[in-house]
Amino acid sequence: MLARRHLLVAAPALALGSSVRAFAQTGAAARPGPVLVNVFLRGGMDSLGVVAPVDDRDYVASRSPELRLLTDGDRPALRLDNAPAGFDFRLHPEMAALLDLYRDKRLAIIHACGLDNGTRSHFDAQDLIERGVASGNDAGRVRGGWMTRWLAAIGGATSPAFAASTAVPNALAAHPGTVAAADLRGGMGLPGGKQAATVLGHLYDGHGAFELAARRTLRGIALVDGHLRQPDGKVAPYQPAGGAVYEETEIGRGLQSVARVIRMDLGIRAFTVDMGGWDTHDNQPPRLANLVGQLSRALGAFHADLHDRLNDIALVVMSEFGRRLRSNRSNGTDHGHAGVMLISARRIAGGRVHGVWPGLSSDVLDNAVDLAMTTDIRSVLAELMSGPLATPQAVAAAFPNFAPKKVGLV
Repeated sequence: MLARRHLLVAAPALALGSSVRAFAQTGAAARPGPVLVNVFLRGGMDSLGVVAPVDDRDYVASRSPELRLLTDGDRPALRLDNAPAGFDFRLHPEMAALLDLYRDKRLAIIHACGLDNGTRSHFDAQDLIERGVASGNDAGRVRGGWMTRWLAAIGGATSPAFAASTAVPNALAAHPGTVAAADLRGGMGLPGGKQAATVLGHLYDGHGAFELAARRTLRGIALVDGHLRQPDGKVAPYQPAGGAVYEETEIGRGLQSVARVIRMDLGIRAFTVDMGGWDTHDNQPPRLANLVGQLSRALGAFHADLHDRLNDIALVVMSEFGRRLRSNRSNGTDHGHAGVMLISARRIAGGRVHGVWPGLSSDVLDNAVDLAMTTDIRSVLAELMSGPLATPQAVAAAFPNFAPKKVGLV
């Protein structure tokens, strides 16, 4: 399966034959409903270095000034209105573009989010979140990722999905029509050209489940690549709207690719974007500042670019876990528990920090070292499905045997 996945990611759309070309032209309806964009920050983002109560005595006592958000100095953190009462919550100073979205009530922040599972393993936490479950035993009882099940529940089991990454993420596992491409500016060509395309055509010219799934993926690739090409076969340069400028970063390229596909109106409703590098065990201050700045500016560009489509988009930013309250000896932070989520969607209670704030004193920390989880990630996603995504029927399928709790986003 791994070889097939990577082979199909690179497959060429325009060389697959007339039947696939026809699918690209007629195989999807425009704007079938709100789309979901899931941004995953891989490595464990230090949520307490991004959004934190700067006047909390335990926060101040546990971190050196360079590892925490500050109220003054050369780089004071950005004040957040409508945060949990009694604290001065602020945002990292490199996230001015995100603050603008927050003040415009386009963005909501949910703190102390996570899994009802204390794993500190990147692999395990990412897999559980993307499978939409809380334990390894539950993962063995469900098929595919939570986005795959969401799509199936809304009638999109065989519809294309788009992953702005080098491979299909587990959130879309077992979805046969996912197209993965980290950067669309060069098209989606296959090394080997037409000869390789001919081989692929013969290889998947069968009626088994494997062949059918492969052909769906190839058709999804054709759907996207067919709209990238000009009559001369070259890829047309993308012109963002709204004065947006995407930086040459992983998250900048990924969100630009998603914006470009959304504007194609191909009927694709599920999108994923990956951004790595968040495992800041050492030398965290400059690394985190660079990462959050890239993320903030990319999200700002995405919203400016799709300013006329925002009512059709629900965007979620998450990470597999947060990091320890106390810093380590390498001027970094180690794997923790609860983190923070960012939500942008229509008709949400934006401009607010949601969630129950558990505090940072040792007696309320998880294992006496980590921010405790008070909001299950699945409750946030379920509320999006019931509200902005208008797919309440999909909640039980996406998160089986889970009873969501009200978050207050909608």
